[in-house]
Amino acid sequence: MSEPRIPGADDDRAPGATSNADTSHDAGAGLPPRPPLPGASPASEAAAQKSPSPTPPAHGGHQPATQAYPYGWSGHAFGQPAPAEQAPVVTEPERREDSKVGAGKIVAVLVAAAIVGSVSGIGGAAIGSSMFESSSGTVVQSNPTQVTVNDPDEVNQTTGIAAKTLPSVVTISASSSDGGGTGSGVILSEDGYVVTNTHVVTLDGATSDPTLRVTTSDGKVYDAEIVGTDPMYDLAVIKLTDASGLTSIEFADSGSLNVGDTAVAVGAPLGLANTVTTGIVSALNRSIQIASSAVPDNGEQDDPQGGQQDSPFQFDFGQGQQQSGSGGTISIAVIQTDAAINPGNSGGALVDDEGKLIGVNVAIATAGGSSASSEAGSIGVGFSIPSNVVERVANELIEDGAATHGLLGAMVGNAAEAEDSSIAGALISEVTSGGAADAAGLKAGDVVTEFNGVPIRDATDLTAQVRALAAGSDASLVYVRDGETLSADVTLGELTD
Repeated sequence: MSEPRIPGADDDRAPGATSNADTSHDAGAGLPPRPPLPGASPASEAAAQKSPSPTPPAHGGHQPATQAYPYGWSGHAFGQPAPAEQAPVVTEPERREDSKVGAGKIVAVLVAAAIVGSVSGIGGAAIGSSMFESSSGTVVQSNPTQVTVNDPDEVNQTTGIAAKTLPSVVTISASSSDGGGTGSGVILSEDGYVVTNTHVVTLDGATSDPTLRVTTSDGKVYDAEIVGTDPMYDLAVIKLTDASGLTSIEFADSGSLNVGDTAVAVGAPLGLANTVTTGIVSALNRSIQIASSAVPDNGEQDDPQGGQQDSPFQFDFGQGQQQSGSGGTISIAVIQTDAAINPGNSGGALVDDEGKLIGVNVAIATAGGSSASSEAGSIGVGFSIPSNVVERVANELIEDGAATHGLLGAMVGNAAEAEDSSIAGALISEVTSGGAADAAGLKAGDVVTEFNGVPIRDATDLTAQVRALAAGSDASLVYVRDGETLSADVTLGELTD
């Protein structure tokens, strides 16, 4: 698959332009007719079965000063300390050269492609004690997962979630002539389609032809091949060889989540398979920027250091080399969780209190410090790609070997950084003639403040939301022009390389 343009490049004429998108997408938009992924459930069913949480939305605010440190997603070495000083990076190409990170921005603290935390929690009443009853009353292993229950009378919600979810989560070992590492994946079908992160199967963008070995929760080992990768949203689908009878995950509707809902992460942190951790949904519609794991056209990186030395999103894939991918940075919309996420969890499952998939773990934030190894673990700020986006992209990868992404056809920057600005949002600096924004009546100087009902606070928000949608999707947006609040409907174009 050819290397995508740097995220944010939303103008077909100007490679440096950016676009905007929305996570409230139609999972089937732009797809050829085909049945849904095994286990996928309608949004209405997911909403009906989930109890709304009374927890109020997470309070926004200025983020503390932090610094990202390089570390990998493998169970091997976890990277080297970041340089003492790093040059500032303009992650959105269309922004001004002197553009600064706005208030509340978490860009500089994100370490991608290496983390997949775990979270636990499930409704005990819904599980039923019979699942764990044993005549011996000592240890029960609920096949095919390895769930140990020493006291069947005291099982809790997390135990039930683990028993349901573990059969659908695998450990992925990827290797090439230059190194290797481990990550996690989620089973989509009984015949062996598995979704994971692009950075897991490309060793952080180092190779397009890795050797993949996949181990299921009950210890079976399979060879696997890449079906397709989507570096624009750091998702990939692989296919296990000669697999049958696997347990596919059931999808929940990530658009129905509430802040405060239970979130359980399942994966293989540090290579420790069948690990379960628990937490809550800390925030929704969060937008982050991470290093792209796109592989160069020649299939291998010429520069072992990744060629992005100014990027704060560097990480290694277990060889102690600081990798930042070959395609710059990408903007993605994510679920934030306080579930413990650590190297090796990448590509694993984030599930709700019914054991249904709400996201695929992709990254964590890390606090500043003097040692990468001491700061490389979870600090309670992890990120997961929403299940609605995962389902759409995975379907397209299985069907076509590639996924589509929306294009607004406009160059945008941070409105809050503009001179004499009085409102936060995505400031349009240029509109592509004949593009989606132009057709919707948008003009340079407009400030987009909402996209498909999602608040837009900066260019990263808009880009992430636009990219989450398939090409050709319809969306609505709210914008401010000369102090007047207006709305418009837009049909997105298609992002091309």
